[in-house]
Amino acid sequence: MEPPKRDLETGGFFSILGGKMDKDKLNKMRHSCEHVLTMAVLKLYPGIKMAMGPATDDGFYFDFDEGSKLLREDDFGKIEKEMAYIITADLPINHEEVEIDKAREIFIDNEYKLEWIKEIEDRGEKKVDLYRIADFVDLCSGPHVESTGKIGPFKLLSVAGAYWRGDEKNKMLKRIYGTCFEDKKSLERYLWVIEEAKKRDHKKLGKELDLFLIDESVGVGLPIILPKGNVIIKELQKYIRGVQEEKGYQEIISPHVGKKSLWETSGHWQHYREFMYPVMKVEKEDYLIKTMNCPFHILVYKNKKRSYRELPFKVSEFATVYRYEKSGELNGLLRVREITQDDGHIFCKEDQLENEIWEVVEMTINHFKRLKMNDYVMRLSLRDKKKKDDYLGEDKVWDMAETALRKVLIKNKVNYFEGVGEAAFYGPKIDPIVKDVLGREWQFGTIQVDFMLTERFDLKYVDKDGKEKSPVMIHRAPMGSFERTLGVLIEHFGGAFPCWLAPVQIKIMPISEKQIGWAKELGRELRKNGLRVEIDDKNEPIGAKIRNGEMEKIPYMLIVGKREEEKGVVSVRKRGEKDLGVMNVNDFIARIKEDVAKCD
Repeated sequence: MEPPKRDLETGGFFSILGGKMDKDKLNKMRHSCEHVLTMAVLKLYPGIKMAMGPATDDGFYFDFDEGSKLLREDDFGKIEKEMAYIITADLPINHEEVEIDKAREIFIDNEYKLEWIKEIEDRGEKKVDLYRIADFVDLCSGPHVESTGKIGPFKLLSVAGAYWRGDEKNKMLKRIYGTCFEDKKSLERYLWVIEEAKKRDHKKLGKELDLFLIDESVGVGLPIILPKGNVIIKELQKYIRGVQEEKGYQEIISPHVGKKSLWETSGHWQHYREFMYPVMKVEKEDYLIKTMNCPFHILVYKNKKRSYRELPFKVSEFATVYRYEKSGELNGLLRVREITQDDGHIFCKEDQLENEIWEVVEMTINHFKRLKMNDYVMRLSLRDKKKKDDYLGEDKVWDMAETALRKVLIKNKVNYFEGVGEAAFYGPKIDPIVKDVLGREWQFGTIQVDFMLTERFDLKYVDKDGKEKSPVMIHRAPMGSFERTLGVLIEHFGGAFPCWLAPVQIKIMPISEKQIGWAKELGRELRKNGLRVEIDDKNEPIGAKIRNGEMEKIPYMLIVGKREEEKGVVSVRKRGEKDLGVMNVNDFIARIKEDVAKCD
């Protein structure tokens, strides 16, 4: 199945303030603030050339060709001061239309603007749009606020390298990021979230907590999940496997490679080639590393003749696929080149379609609840009817599939919005989008309806009337990529995982070497009860051990000294609550099992 769209994979701040602001007004303000940034930079640093920059969901940015200059974050104070001066002056922001030749005269020394002007001319347009602030002018189609005085509180955030027009074959430019809000309180809230996000950065915490490793000798976008990170993924898979077994899924294992002809039949080679790795020649035949599991699951269905009594037929797999992503788009665990999914496919009759879709949507919602992520929305991803060549299948089939998905969401009162042009090439889909504790949006998994692949692979079942008919296929991965899920959860929980997910649930801390034997005996007893335990037997003061345990974000710490050993009890500290006092060992086991059962 197709991966989530890029715009949601890095945790956008689109609705971080609860959606209370006028988006159109904010967009105009940010767009105008971007022009003020450019105006200030050109005044302060003669010789720098402006390239391009838009307003974004989070703020704005602009790309500069800095020439011999070196723009750094140390320059922000000076730039912000000049921007504040321009804003306070309340200068009009005026729109102009000029002839193509006139625009060339204005930007005669700027190759970036000349390139844009040529594209406008090649589209057959006779004029270009400009916006002017005093003596500053830029190519722009707007919209903007009426004057600089209507721009709200702003802040420059960071600098980064960026290729002109995102093409690594082009010149590297310097990009300045900033943001702007209607009021100071909203800006302060946003900046707080930015700082909090830095503390929760999964790459930083992943290293500190020993969860995963990214080593250039392996290759970019190819993380190694370390033992503690693997515990989290295994617990997620254990939970998901239990849910799926209850729902009647049959789990399989499929190869990591397949013949090229398989991907030609599925249509992936024709429609998805940019994400596929190069062809491998094996004994004169062409093979591909898999980017999808769909063809293998289809062959499981096709392995024998199917009756309507077997439908819905459900196949699942915790499978790793490989997709080529540009190095500039990779981001820790959030955007990788190898993706392990809770993948699955449902083959059903048309009259079963709505029930099966709802079962998967409900499963996804329950996943969110278990992960303490209860703020979510579903994107109904539809095809763009103006670009029919991008999709397989007839209009009536697409209309029926889109109607079925929409009906399920409406009938079950699920909060959703429609995304035209976001469908997979073989069918429409529902993409779950969830907010983390900081209000950032992430896409988890996907639910896709497909009438095309069953036809391309000639799948059939024998109906009650004895006639052969084609099943409908649902692609589904409620959790999606486990790598990305791990990255999101690290940031959502700030590394302080609930007890059921914590790699180490209990750290036993003997006060002296004399209690190490008792600590090991206690550890064996806890492990017998299915608990994950470590013993800190280092020759350090107990205060240092407790501090280390807090930094490691361990849910429970058990301090054992001479008195505890003599009485067969433990002194308990719970993360975030400090001392819980002395407990009988069995009472403690009952307590922590209750926490695990409640997913605390």
